[in-house]
Amino acid sequence: MSAALKKFRLSAATGTHQGDRPYQQDQVAILRHPRVPACLLAIVADGMGGKSGGRKAADQVLLTCGQIFERFMPESDDPAQLLFQLVSESHLMIKLTAISSEEEPHSTLAAFLILPGPVCWAVHAGDSRVYHFRAGSMAWRSLDHSYVQQLIAQGKLTEEAARSHPQSNLLTGCLGATQDPPVAIHELGALNVGDTLLAGSDGLWGYFSERELGATVHLATPREACEILIGRARQRARGGGDNLSLAVVRVEPL
Repeated sequence: MSAALKKFRLSAATGTHQGDRPYQQDQVAILRHPRVPACLLAIVADGMGGKSGGRKAADQVLLTCGQIFERFMPESDDPAQLLFQLVSESHLMIKLTAISSEEEPHSTLAAFLILPGPVCWAVHAGDSRVYHFRAGSMAWRSLDHSYVQQLIAQGKLTEEAARSHPQSNLLTGCLGATQDPPVAIHELGALNVGDTLLAGSDGLWGYFSERELGATVHLATPREACEILIGRARQRARGGGDNLSLAVVRVEPL
């Protein structure tokens, strides 16, 4: 279905869990546009940096993204420019926060924007991911800004081996670092009825294959999918799980 859908609704849910960490540094939100009901923004921020630095960074990402999205005009503004601002301005605010903090706050960002149509755009920085599933199969996903992703791209490591690599959590770019973060913007294009978007932190996606994620979001409602995936991730973590968070949005017929 290449033409825009005239009648559709968006079913959405978020989920988060502290895992086995002493602090919750993930943040997740799905924001509905204040003036255009068929427009929404989903955000996952995985904070890093000291006792409270990571949470401060993730909080700053959500606050900044919310303010930028509220000013966005879906009918006329450039979606790519909006997504660029989400990353660049969140990065700047985290850097300003660090000036008055003893911690070194950093955060990933994974977000997708659904516009009336529906049409989807995505952006990410770090190793929090955005997935697009169609009929239960993965149509697209973001590629991590990480050391192991570089090895995969060079043909030196497989996706499966990357999951257990000792440096799997080493990032090559994120928000709040000395260098400006990478800004990877993707135009996913028109969505079909039944399509599902998922944004998640590595504490969630690290326990699943793409096939498992696709099957779960295809067969369950967004709310059920969040509950199922968090439950399975907690079981597979065996007492050593990271913070985990996800946002799930499905396009459904009216």
